[in-house]
Amino acid sequence: MDVEAPAGPGRDVEWAAALRGSFQALAGGDAAALETIWEVASRRLYGLALWRTGNAEDASDVVQEVFVRLASRRVELSRVSTPHVWLLAVTHNAAMDRVRRRERRRSEPIESAALVAAPVHDPGRRVEAERMSRLLAELPEAQREAVALRHVEGCSYREIGRITGVPTFTAASRCRLGLARLRRLMEGFR
Repeated sequence: MDVEAPAGPGRDVEWAAALRGSFQALAGGDAAALETIWEVASRRLYGLALWRTGNAEDASDVVQEVFVRLASRRVELSRVSTPHVWLLAVTHNAAMDRVRRRERRRSEPIESAALVAAPVHDPGRRVEAERMSRLLAELPEAQREAVALRHVEGCSYREIGRITGVPTFTAASRCRLGLARLRRLMEGFR
């Protein structure tokens, strides 16, 4: 599955609006809305799951779990005020649960996944994405998570806080510190 980074703020607004309408439709019993949610969100959710699990098979399983949960909790969806944040949080939590289960089963560390996906047909972009993934892997986990949610997924600091369970100020601080460290690392790369 190809993973594509958000194209900018306009795309994020469209994504959030499409999900809001589809969540309401699904909560109202429109089963076709689940397919719309899949079309709108599955690539982003897969990208987040791949980043968290480091494994394509696990990422696919996580996304399936999220959609099973979505379909089985239709009545609750009408109370979700920000569907895109809800989906990202559920995906993040499901991926982390999968990683914890995998770590309990084996003792060796999990390889980190590429945080910035590049299309196969663009070797230059792939090299840059791999370089950025290596740099991001050097950040502390909390900073790496905040930077990726902000700059790969396009989340606001408030959304990052809700997804990771920290105050908005802490999410912003982690992102700021992570970016500052990334700048220093990139200067050393030149």
